[in-house]
Amino acid sequence: MTKQDKLEFWKSRLAKSEAAYSGELARMERRERQYRGDRALEPLVPGERTARAVHVRNLSAELIEAQVDSSIPAPRVTACRARDEDLAREIEDMLRNELDRLPMEELNDLMERMVRIQGGAAFLLDWDSGSASHSTVGEIVVTALHPRQLIPQDGVWDSLERADYFFVKLPQTWAGLRRRYGKRGADGRRDQGIAPYGSEDPSVTARGAATAPLAGEPTPSPAAAAAPSPAGGGKGLDGCGTDGDECVTQIVAYYRNEDGGIGRFSWAEDTVLEDLEDYQAPQTFRGKRRDQGIAPYGTEDPSVTARGAATAPLAGEPEGEALWVPVLRPGREAVPGAHTVLRPSGAVDPETGAALVETALEPTVVPWYRPGIYPVILQKNVSVYGKFLGESDLDKVADQQRTANRIESKIIDKLLRSGSYITLPDDASIRVDTEDMKVIRPGSHANKELIGVYDLQGDVQQDLVYLAQVYEEARQAIGITDSYQGRRDSTATSGRAKEFSAAQAAGRMESKRVMKQAAWAALYEAIFRFKLAYAAEPRSVVGSDGRGGTVYGTFDRWDFLERDAAGDWCWNDRFLFSCDSGSPAAGNREALWQEARMNLQTGAFGDPADPRTLVLFWTRMKALRYPLAGETLEMVKERVNDRERG
Repeated sequence: MTKQDKLEFWKSRLAKSEAAYSGELARMERRERQYRGDRALEPLVPGERTARAVHVRNLSAELIEAQVDSSIPAPRVTACRARDEDLAREIEDMLRNELDRLPMEELNDLMERMVRIQGGAAFLLDWDSGSASHSTVGEIVVTALHPRQLIPQDGVWDSLERADYFFVKLPQTWAGLRRRYGKRGADGRRDQGIAPYGSEDPSVTARGAATAPLAGEPTPSPAAAAAPSPAGGGKGLDGCGTDGDECVTQIVAYYRNEDGGIGRFSWAEDTVLEDLEDYQAPQTFRGKRRDQGIAPYGTEDPSVTARGAATAPLAGEPEGEALWVPVLRPGREAVPGAHTVLRPSGAVDPETGAALVETALEPTVVPWYRPGIYPVILQKNVSVYGKFLGESDLDKVADQQRTANRIESKIIDKLLRSGSYITLPDDASIRVDTEDMKVIRPGSHANKELIGVYDLQGDVQQDLVYLAQVYEEARQAIGITDSYQGRRDSTATSGRAKEFSAAQAAGRMESKRVMKQAAWAALYEAIFRFKLAYAAEPRSVVGSDGRGGTVYGTFDRWDFLERDAAGDWCWNDRFLFSCDSGSPAAGNREALWQEARMNLQTGAFGDPADPRTLVLFWTRMKALRYPLAGETLEMVKERVNDRERG
């Protein structure tokens, strides 16, 4: 199948999936307008004139904002074997460091609103091989996807992992795509994808885009390089005849290949950007796909580069076959070094005529690790059978919002039509100006009796009562109380009662918290798998010793390499990922401080007058990140030492 045939194939699949998903896409647009305070009033009866509300009480946005949770669930990793406890802590420290490096606060704030409004949203995880430092190559990249950007396979609603394929729409610019993919259009110029770190092709830059033709490839002329690409219809990644900042939508198709791996095919308009059958394995761009692993620095095999990608087959390896990359790790017990093998020497014994053999050193080989999961993690609001996204909170209160808009408009109309009216005889006159004393000339005493003032007031009491009822209906549909919103709750007369009321409201939304933690746990597992696959160099991580102290360590993917029962090398990814809702990063830190002070006062740490008790207390406060707890702890320790010396 040619590249153009593949493009048409995936375009037809996208059209089919979008047609089946069109109803949900239309509802997404309506929810966005509702959240932003849409003023359009829907007709109550057929043929009613379309009107617009003059005043909107945006109770939809109010109820959404009341549920925004700015806390980020803390990762918790559980080892399946006792001997892997240290590795589990190593993974936890790595994940916490990634939370600090990535803009997770901003992403969480964005996801909180999208999930409540649309019923779901997604994280997109990728490995940026162009993000290189002096000692490392590549970093994890996480972005938030609006559900409009995610088009699922028709008929698959329960899990993305069960889908054979799905599509992601990404807003890009032609200039940005050209920098990333290095497209050079038609006329014999190649459409290359991204080459990961350590590619054997010397023409691939650190950013991952091919910049020079391969050996034996015709070099395009300057005129051909400047010619417009016919595939893009006058628009292409070479910037022919277009503005470099022109925006375009990149369509990325993720799919399961025949071997169960993850493939990726992407295009923009009519230009193919990527065609990777197994994008989670390194690409070599040598005309064939080779299953390559990572060889660390320090290898003795000259066919393995310092960055870890094999550049030539081993001796005697048939050209074009899958290659297990040699790995040598001097000084590491987990991976043995080279071992002795017998090879035909090519010489013949002159006496017997038998072929002679020679001893040679061959490096130890390990398989390449692939994450094997889709890089898109879906977070649902509330799971609903038969729906790809969860249930939207705005769908629950859509009727109440429309009713509130009409009632508000009716109240304003009544108030504006109310006022004071004066009656005058036909032949009377009145001076109208800004002076306080008005002059009326009735003309006769009889006409004077016809002068009168009438105050007309519109009765809006029933409207206000029903408006309050509608607002209460909306809150009850979602499960929000006054205490949960931080408002005055007349039913709770004490602080404990208010706390209990807020806890009851939070209990009704426990399902939303569980779904959030499930999505973040899946994100943490995906980050670990991508690190295990692509982080070739050891990465420094910072952890805690449980007493508020700082511990410096490393996350090294080679620590997870081991032998199975058959003696074969394998990667240990058998860990359970969840969220620690009781940790300071996920809970209310001020409440934990208050609880620690209460434990000190009640003697849970020991005698409050004993300085050693204060050491325990301030050690706990330091672990809970209380301001200046570290300095206070040092002063208390000095006091204890002075007392012991005295």
